Amino acid sequence: MKESNYGRGAIKTGIGFGSALAMVISWSVNKSILWAIIHGLLSWLYVIYFAFTR
Repeated sequence: MKESNYGRGAIKTGIGFGSALAMVISWSVNKSILWAIIHGLLSWLYVIYFAFTR
């Protein structure tokens, strides 16, 4: 039986997009590379936090 990689690709794309989005939001708010990297590692957690606090 052939294993499908479709789900894995979607997960990687979602994680990549979440990291990029978190870094852009962080940079626009803080103008700090260090905070952008930290928020990029937290990815979707920071994006959700930002959405609820703004």
